[in-house]
Amino acid sequence: MKKYCLAVDLKDDEALIAEYEDYHKPENSRPAITKSIKDAGITNLEIFRVGNRLFMIIEAEDTFEFVKKAAMDASNPDVQEWEELMWKFQQPLPGAAPGEKWMLMDKIYQLPQ
Repeated sequence: MKKYCLAVDLKDDEALIAEYEDYHKPENSRPAITKSIKDAGITNLEIFRVGNRLFMIIEAEDTFEFVKKAAMDASNPDVQEWEELMWKFQQPLPGAAPGEKWMLMDKIYQLPQ
């Protein structure tokens, strides 16, 4: 099992943040998006927010690869529509490459056993 942590910022606008959160409520989930996530080998995905910063934790099978997920997403019109919609709310982190959204975070600490 692999674990990844990623971050992105939301536009600092209370109404947009509320709308973004509404899209992510369980009753508003989109089955095609959930399926695309699971089909890529992701077994759990959580998103947290503080202010306008989002933090995502992904747990995935050992065979999961971001490059493979990106290729799957590029050929999925439902995912493309979703990603375009989410750009209404999201903005890149400082230092992001052009068009880069979620940025992979480096693990810098783990509680010793």
